[in-house]
Amino acid sequence: MIVGVPKESYPGEHRVALVPGVLESLKKIDLEVLVEKGAGEEAGYPDSAFTDKGGKIAETRAQVFEAADFIVQLRLLGANPDQGQNDLSLIRTGQMIIGMAEALTEPQSVKALGERGALVFAMELMPRITRAQSMDVLSAMGTVAGYKAVILAANSLPKMFPMLMTAAGTVTPARVLIIGAGVAGLQAISMARRLGAAVEAYDIRPAVKEQILSLGAKFVELPIETKDAEDKGGYAKVQDEAFYQKQRELLARVIASSDVVISTAAVPGKKAPVLVTADMVAGMSPGSVIVDLAAERGGNCELTKPGQVIVANGVTIHGPENLTSTVPFHASQMYAKNIATFLQHLVKKGELKIDMDDEITKGTLLTRDGEVIHQQVREALGLSVSS
Repeated sequence: MIVGVPKESYPGEHRVALVPGVLESLKKIDLEVLVEKGAGEEAGYPDSAFTDKGGKIAETRAQVFEAADFIVQLRLLGANPDQGQNDLSLIRTGQMIIGMAEALTEPQSVKALGERGALVFAMELMPRITRAQSMDVLSAMGTVAGYKAVILAANSLPKMFPMLMTAAGTVTPARVLIIGAGVAGLQAISMARRLGAAVEAYDIRPAVKEQILSLGAKFVELPIETKDAEDKGGYAKVQDEAFYQKQRELLARVIASSDVVISTAAVPGKKAPVLVTADMVAGMSPGSVIVDLAAERGGNCELTKPGQVIVANGVTIHGPENLTSTVPFHASQMYAKNIATFLQHLVKKGELKIDMDDEITKGTLLTRDGEVIHQQVREALGLSVSS
């Protein structure tokens, strides 16, 4: 069986779905790899690196789709709505399409892929269970985003992060607040601490307090009752507006005393909650920095402009989109490991095994035999769901 790797077509996307380092593991399950010419160059993986590991190079995108049993990408149609349309006519019945699909927010794109007769797998819906940890793309990409968010903030802040005692006097450490202690938030805490900042972190899930403290940050405790703060996958659950209103009131004082705020609060398939209002931004000191990692979901800051950097009341607000693509070498390496492990889960001795009793397969498979079969996506489409 052949795994095809097209060049990513989303504007500004520099990552590649497989890297040469994982080809050996795919050979062991009798999978060959066919890469579109130049697909890995922007991530730092030239064609020669793939051929040195036994991969083959296709001159055109159409050749990849024509030959491959599996197509692996970063961004499927839902996550690449414009350029992704061009691939629809290349997909054939029975082909396996694997990548990040924005399945819960762009269900019509899932339907369109399904109508081509493909078996579509959404990597962002990987269940958060122990067996699936090495396939968890959200955690892998969250690690990269958390790291880069701190670098972005440090570059914009007109202060240094660490405390320094010099002959010219003492430099006090920058105060950094991390909102949301998922994978991205924890990585941001760790990185900010490495740079010497005084770090505080807040999350509505009390269970993450120990993790925050273990990284040397202070846990911000707000006197507000939280019910059902975490779903079975470990993600923060959506709260009602009354909760967010109270939360914003209590966070305002902490934000006002922070030099940097990095917000990471997002709920899969939902619009990001607004946690930092315009008034809160106005209360920050001039020169302060906000990096809103939820910008692609609408933003945690009321003033965030997705894909832009703006200045409001002297505060620089970053609304980065696709931040992981700015570190394409290692982001591709991590994503490729997720994909390779998932392929090893699906393929046994060169044969595809679709086991709908398996939690990983059932949780990620969106379409089969021309139909959308994933229950949450069917619900988003207004289709009947099984009880």
